[in-house]
Amino acid sequence: MQMIKATKSSTAKTAIVLDTRRIKSHKKFPVKLRVTFERKQNYYSTPFDLSTAEFEKIMYGKRVSEKEKTLKQSILEFETKAIEILQQIPYFTWSIFENFYYSNRLPKGNVEAAFNEYITELKSESRLGTADSYKCAMKSIYSFSPNLKFVEINKEFLTKYEKWMIENGKSKTTVGIYLRSLRTLFNKQGIDKSLYPFGNNKEKYSIPTSRNIKKALTLVEIKKIFDYAATPKSTKEMAKDYWIFIYLCNGLNVKDFCLLKRKNIDDDILNYVRAKTQRSKNNSERITVSLKSQAKEIIQKWGQPSINSESYVFPHLVSGMTPEQERSIIKQLIKTINKYMKQIASELGINKEVTTYYARHSFASVLKRSGVSTEFISEALGHSDLKTTKSYLAGFESETIHKTTEALTAFTT
Repeated sequence: MQMIKATKSSTAKTAIVLDTRRIKSHKKFPVKLRVTFERKQNYYSTPFDLSTAEFEKIMYGKRVSEKEKTLKQSILEFETKAIEILQQIPYFTWSIFENFYYSNRLPKGNVEAAFNEYITELKSESRLGTADSYKCAMKSIYSFSPNLKFVEINKEFLTKYEKWMIENGKSKTTVGIYLRSLRTLFNKQGIDKSLYPFGNNKEKYSIPTSRNIKKALTLVEIKKIFDYAATPKSTKEMAKDYWIFIYLCNGLNVKDFCLLKRKNIDDDILNYVRAKTQRSKNNSERITVSLKSQAKEIIQKWGQPSINSESYVFPHLVSGMTPEQERSIIKQLIKTINKYMKQIASELGINKEVTTYYARHSFASVLKRSGVSTEFISEALGHSDLKTTKSYLAGFESETIHKTTEALTAFTT
């Protein structure tokens, strides 16, 4: 077997060899790429066949024609490709090497560039909140490791990043959000499964999940909010009324609240599609809400009168606004509602930082405590699966738990 000088790359070696074990019909031998790793050798075909003399002259000769130089370069391209793969994969296995060698796809890819590309895509779809979240993830990961390549990311790297985040005062919830964003980009890259660092077995990195903090109020606390008397027509009264409207209307989020139009209301029924799911062909189900008398009174008090079906119900957005302008107004409204609801909660002795999230979670939890099925609640919230709904449902109040377990000692005499 003839060969040229081997090149060491990573822990494997490559060489172009003439496989003299098998002569072809035209009395020539196949030229092959040989890869050696831990004393094991694998051979990879090339489209070239040469005699021993031709191989010696083309690969080692000092006086060669232009045609022979070109042929040598073409042969060496197979080794160059192998070397590039070996230099970029974090560790060597035959399956990893062969996946990239045969797929003509090197595991390149700058993480920051992939983030920026996806952020641009999100903005083009007016998914500005998600774009902001990915931007925060990108900045964090870049701060930890500038010029990071996907191929450099493994369990060890992710574990170190998580530790660095925690040491810098970030929560596991934040770590989870950022690394789920990174995982999405990994999935979009189509990187080989053997290089995929995420998973639940001990060889992979498991993205941390924080203990779900329930954001639901008891029915007693909700009644206190309903009964709270704010100064008429004040911003505090508006915040309270908006919070109640959100609670009564299936816990709709503030973006959907602002996007409500007159055409969404048909007497005692409110119909709308969550902005979050409008892009999805499969999950953009219409949510139907029974408008209670209190909700209709809030529309009457704070809504803008109009017979135009395309008019917004509440006077916050204006037709023709850019997505950026809409997002700015919605964020400010959320801040306003949360600011005054925290004040109201404090005045009422509710020891919780009541926000718009509490309205949504409380809607789900109150129904659950009333015996409504999780499936119905899931549909009312517009969730695509029950797992999301279950995370919303707060545990039953202590009184309910005590009452339920009284049967354990309800002895008869």
